[in-house]
Amino acid sequence: MSETGCRHYQSYVKEHSYDTFRVIDAYFAACVNRDARERKAIHCNCFECGSYGIQLYACLHCIYFGCRGAHITSHLRSKKHNVALELSHGTLYCYACRDFIYDARSREYALINRKLEAKDLQKSIGWVPWVPTAKETNLLLANARRRLVRPNQTIGLRGLLNLGATCFMNCIVQALVHTPLLSDYFMSDRHDCGSKSSPKCLVCEVSRLFQEFYSGSRSPLSLHRLLHLIWNHAKHLAGYEQQDAHEFFIATLDVLHRHCVKAKAEHDSKNNSSGSGSGTNSSNSSSSHCYGQCNCIIDQIFTGMLQSDVVCQACNGVSTTYDPFWDISLDLGETTTHGGVTPKTLIDCLERYTRAEHLGSAAKIKCSTCKSYQESTKQFSLRTLPSVVSFHLKRFEHSALIDRKISSFIQFPVEFDMTPFMSEKKNAYGDFRFSLYAVVNHVGTIDTGHYTAYVRHQKDTWVKCDDHVITMASLKQVLDSEGYLLFYHKNVLEYE
Repeated sequence: MSETGCRHYQSYVKEHSYDTFRVIDAYFAACVNRDARERKAIHCNCFECGSYGIQLYACLHCIYFGCRGAHITSHLRSKKHNVALELSHGTLYCYACRDFIYDARSREYALINRKLEAKDLQKSIGWVPWVPTAKETNLLLANARRRLVRPNQTIGLRGLLNLGATCFMNCIVQALVHTPLLSDYFMSDRHDCGSKSSPKCLVCEVSRLFQEFYSGSRSPLSLHRLLHLIWNHAKHLAGYEQQDAHEFFIATLDVLHRHCVKAKAEHDSKNNSSGSGSGTNSSNSSSSHCYGQCNCIIDQIFTGMLQSDVVCQACNGVSTTYDPFWDISLDLGETTTHGGVTPKTLIDCLERYTRAEHLGSAAKIKCSTCKSYQESTKQFSLRTLPSVVSFHLKRFEHSALIDRKISSFIQFPVEFDMTPFMSEKKNAYGDFRFSLYAVVNHVGTIDTGHYTAYVRHQKDTWVKCDDHVITMASLKQVLDSEGYLLFYHKNVLEYE
């Protein structure tokens, strides 16, 4: 594909320059400021039918907006105009070529406009195509050989040595390594860490592990460095006794999150110091990236928002709070609140989790409307969903009388839709279908047991990870397993 568009666009630029494109893109495609958004809302409709449809085109030769299809093409044909701009995505269209065209300089102007729009709206810039830098281009040219991953290949699969009751860690690492978005992040070398902190940085170690997994080697890996770093940063997990896989998962996400924030703060401070001779913004950037309000890779993938509605039984006043979450813990035992019924499926667990619960007279809450203590009901729902939803089936029950493991079978699907559990079911934006990609199981009793994991290696290929032993598994084996931690990823990703 030419980087200067087609010959018709080159002719257009020679006659009209890039000025018209820059203005039309800034005001009607990117909408760089409030004035641009107001102009688009007022003027951007089809001149033929008056429609404000999603896919409108603007003629770059004259003042004309037209719908995709007959209206814009009839205008371009009758006026003998060749170039139009599609306003939803800011792509150039050539009527003479009957095709969309690419022009590198136009894309540079468009990217500037997208950055202005993102700054004005205080949002992320969204998806942009990857264009290799000069350094990346030289690396690609210097390393002409590529590793092609074919179906049924084992690249990406590595057994993990058990260092003494560390099966809990091995299972979580297998699940994280096979998380698609996390794999994309680390395999594209996105983590930037200072040389001083990198030996103690957990994110650097995880990045190294991804490189090891996809190196093509088949020998089992030892996670002693990762274990040592976890012990240093999560003291409650230090020691050689068996730990809970769920607790290790949350602790790992927490340490990764904190290290990502620290690395970004150091990087920003370094840039500020080199750019202006002052690093005064570093403390602000660090403090603003708290859990649930952060844009690090961990929160981008794993963080959702839980909505809690407390309804006063006297005046029906509603008090709503929001809390971020990294996983959803689901009860499996009998509860008097829900009629003593035990759940049979993951959907049953979620329905019970999001069902309204009467708090009773012993747990009265002061109503902000009544200004008095009243009985109320409390209901959870999901305000926003992360790209990866992890479910923790609470199989270990601890009470004053007895500690026990709940081994009842809970059926879980390969794919399911989370829409029924959203806070706004009718007005919810997006696709909430999720697919299973990893399952962590616990075999044994509450005192002695062993963790294994099933992970989806490729589209229809599942493997069982039992420490250093990796074996093929069928989907039936996965779905018939007991299930302790269930990992689902979103089928369709939306960009901001």
